[in-house]
Amino acid sequence: MSDSDGKKTLGLRGGSRPGNVKQSFSHGRTKNVVVETKRKRVVVPKPGAAKGGSGAAPSTSGSRRPAGISDAEMERRLKALQAAKAREAEEAAQREAEEKARAEERERRRAEQEAKEREQREAEERARQKAEEEERKRIEAEEEAKRAAAAPAPAAAKAERPAPSKPAPAASPRKAEREREQRPSRGKGRDDNRRSGKLTLGQATGGEGNRQRSMAAMKRKQERARQKAMGGSVEREKVVRDVQLPETIVVSELANRMAERVADVVKSLMQMGMMVTQNQSIDADTAELIIEEFGHKVTRVSDADVEDVIKEVEDKDEDLKPRPPVITIMGHVDHGKTSLLDAIRDARVVAGEAGGITQHIGAYQVTTESGTVLSFLDTPGHAAFTSMRSRGAQVTDIVVLVVAADDAVMPQTIEAINHAKAAQVPMIVAINKIDKPAADPMKVRTDLLQHEVIVEQMSGEVQDVEVSAVTGQGLDELLEAIALQAEILELKANPDRAAQGAVIEAQLDVGRGPVATVLVQNGTLRQGDIFVVGEQYGKVRALINDKGERVQEAGPSVPVEVLGLNGTPEAGDVLNVTETEAQAREIAAYREQAAKDKRAAAGAATTLEQLMAKAKEDENVSELPILVKADVQGSAEAIVQAMEKIGNEEVRVRVLHSGVGAITETDVGLAEASGAPIMGFNVRANASARNTANQKGVEIRYYSVIYDLVDDVKAAASGLLSAEIRENFIGYAQIKEVFKVTGVGKVAGCLVTEGVARRSAGVRLLRDNVVIHEGTLKTLKRFKDEVSEVQSGQECGMAFENYDDIRPNDVIEIFEREEVTRTLD
Repeated sequence: MSDSDGKKTLGLRGGSRPGNVKQSFSHGRTKNVVVETKRKRVVVPKPGAAKGGSGAAPSTSGSRRPAGISDAEMERRLKALQAAKAREAEEAAQREAEEKARAEERERRRAEQEAKEREQREAEERARQKAEEEERKRIEAEEEAKRAAAAPAPAAAKAERPAPSKPAPAASPRKAEREREQRPSRGKGRDDNRRSGKLTLGQATGGEGNRQRSMAAMKRKQERARQKAMGGSVEREKVVRDVQLPETIVVSELANRMAERVADVVKSLMQMGMMVTQNQSIDADTAELIIEEFGHKVTRVSDADVEDVIKEVEDKDEDLKPRPPVITIMGHVDHGKTSLLDAIRDARVVAGEAGGITQHIGAYQVTTESGTVLSFLDTPGHAAFTSMRSRGAQVTDIVVLVVAADDAVMPQTIEAINHAKAAQVPMIVAINKIDKPAADPMKVRTDLLQHEVIVEQMSGEVQDVEVSAVTGQGLDELLEAIALQAEILELKANPDRAAQGAVIEAQLDVGRGPVATVLVQNGTLRQGDIFVVGEQYGKVRALINDKGERVQEAGPSVPVEVLGLNGTPEAGDVLNVTETEAQAREIAAYREQAAKDKRAAAGAATTLEQLMAKAKEDENVSELPILVKADVQGSAEAIVQAMEKIGNEEVRVRVLHSGVGAITETDVGLAEASGAPIMGFNVRANASARNTANQKGVEIRYYSVIYDLVDDVKAAASGLLSAEIRENFIGYAQIKEVFKVTGVGKVAGCLVTEGVARRSAGVRLLRDNVVIHEGTLKTLKRFKDEVSEVQSGQECGMAFENYDDIRPNDVIEIFEREEVTRTLD
């Protein structure tokens, strides 16, 4: 064992200094470790090696270097060391210079800031002293004036001497000195320099830390200074402005239009008792009071002023040129209106109409053999198309009333007469179907007398022509009569102005979009014109005449189809050409909002009582909801009007939605949500809508004749009517005696005096011809047997269900109830 407890160190002998180190661990454990420290080995070159090296530098002759490094390597290392020391010295000098420059910059900024604050304090001090001096002079002047008014002239002369004013200047410097002593205590002139050397946003933008004043503020400041220099504050001259005032206006906008402060306007309103803010609206009357109070002039304007661009312009006589007449064919359904027009224009329109009846307004132009151009409108004769006939009469010049010679005057004939009279247009009576054996033209003329239509053969002024659409008889006479009437009217229009026309019909075409059939009444409608029609606007993309040909323009009395609308207009809307699209869009937006407000006002109940009364009425009314989609606007309108007429106080039809175009998924979704069927008139559902309807169980019905649609809806609404209960009296019985039977109660011994008594029937107990009980029989016996009925003249026993108050001589009335199905008229 050695001195190190058997722990032997590794290493070279004599080259290390061994020792013990005590290591400590957790939980009090220790361990002795033997360590050794080795010295770095230094290789000393031999004495002859330095002499032999011819390339060694003189500066390294006496230094020690590691073995194996050549003189060239050593020289390179020394040069690198010197370069590093030189670089460090340069960086240190550069850092010192930068630090010095930053310190100088800080000092310069601090000096500038202090100079600026000092100048500002001096300016404030000068201004304050000047204000105090002016105040002192004003007070002295007032005192002098008071003394001059109170004292005699000698005393006033003494008072003019400046002796009394000596103490005031002495007080002023002392006050200024105190303020100068107090000012640093407010912290304005702190020299803590915490933000020195930091660039602020205000300094970067040139504001020097303060917000820059606007040009208007600088001008106001200069104006105040000028007025002050001229002696006192002078009120600015009031600028009276013309303020345009709409029906409602926001308070801030009103102040802006008057060029007054909003706070002043709000204050004035509050003084009037209106607690409003600048963002609230006030009515025109209140705003007018405010404008007058501020001394301005009021110019009332309305939202409807946007329509001023399409005001009627009176045409000069020299600008008017002859135009073709517009003739409307009117009359009862199936009296041959369209057939007559077919014969005139050699076309076959009836063949294309469903059921042989016209369900749209057709517009056509016909050129006669003499070269006269006539514009015809063919209106439907069905009762549902009243509004269509009304529109036709309004845009027409001459009405041709078609009456069948074998049918005479009918309801729609009378209605057409009334439309023509209301529109104040001349009438020509065409007595059609004179080729039929049952034709009686004189009966037609006689029937027309009852409605104040006196034809020429009856010594009247109304022309009448006997015609036949089948044989063509009388057609030339009819055209001559029309040409004569047009010549009398001297129809003229100005074709060289912005076009104006009436929408005869409108539809949504799948390929072409919204299409409107327009009868131009004034001016010339050209391709590319920007127009507004009702709540829609657009640009004329194409014009198509009645023959299906594209034309570049359409003059007065020419019917054309117009493409390029942004939506489907209502039939009867007026088309006006505008200068810019912005005008058209603005007018359409105003009309749409006005229509929306009108609908909202019409649908809203004015009082809570009316709302509750309407809800109570609706509780007792059954509704049949339906959706209507039609091919053209006029048909949709006619169907909706027909649906509104169906019903009574118990049942009514409610049209949830009506529109133009194909049935879509949106329509199916609405129908499913409301449980309504969809009525398609001359339209079909697209593929996705059909699939959705099949999945959700929505019924879609297609119609091409309005009769069928109205009849089906009427039948469906009749199904909602509660069945009528009728009572049939089948017999009477008189109570002779009353018995008490154990387990049954009181039993009446009766004699059937009339009819028959049945067990299943209802009974009423009459006492002195007054009904005292109504119910059913519990038992009906003949002797001891239970029977179903007892004939007249026989005796029986009766017991009432849950009723025992029966007496002799009471009469029992026996009746049966019958349910009768009701239908709508």
